Amino acid sequence: MAPQILRAEDRTPAPWRNGGGVTSEVAADPPGAGTGDFLWRISVADVGGAGPFSAFPGVDRIITVVDGPGMELTVDGVPHRLDTLYEPFAFSGDAVTGCRLLGGPIVDFNVMVRRSVMTATVRVVRSTTVVRPTAGTVVVAAVLAGSAVLRPAQVRLGHLDAVLLAKGDDGTFDVDGVLAVVHLEPVPGH
Repeated sequence: MAPQILRAEDRTPAPWRNGGGVTSEVAADPPGAGTGDFLWRISVADVGGAGPFSAFPGVDRIITVVDGPGMELTVDGVPHRLDTLYEPFAFSGDAVTGCRLLGGPIVDFNVMVRRSVMTATVRVVRSTTVVRPTAGTVVVAAVLAGSAVLRPAQVRLGHLDAVLLAKGDDGTFDVDGVLAVVHLEPVPGH
């Protein structure tokens, strides 16, 4: 298989039910899955106001602020200040979670996995990195700032563009900015 290029300009934003923002899906498995039946889902959100997060029972989440002054998440009553860009923060989708913006709108990068079948890690890199997915593993690399070039294909990726790679889709990213590398792996036995 060849790496799948996922351009930011091709995404369709969906407004939140509470009116606090919009989400654009980067990729999901299975493709086209809704919020209730994905195995994993990666998205970008424009957050314009404070409010509660939707509950996702059985889901592990990782959120990374990529633009704006940051936010404070209160997760099961415990406040967490996310005011440094590009620092992933993991929490349970089961938790009662609320958001307070720290001075204006933000953009964040979201990874969600059904914990019974998948695990996820997010690594943020600022230099050349090599990606080699193993059997069963999927890697999604997304440009959070600046740009990157995927070699050997020589594909230039701009702000919030992403690439989905599976076994056999090895690639090297020359990063001129910030790249999030998401490793999605099946739980043993799945």
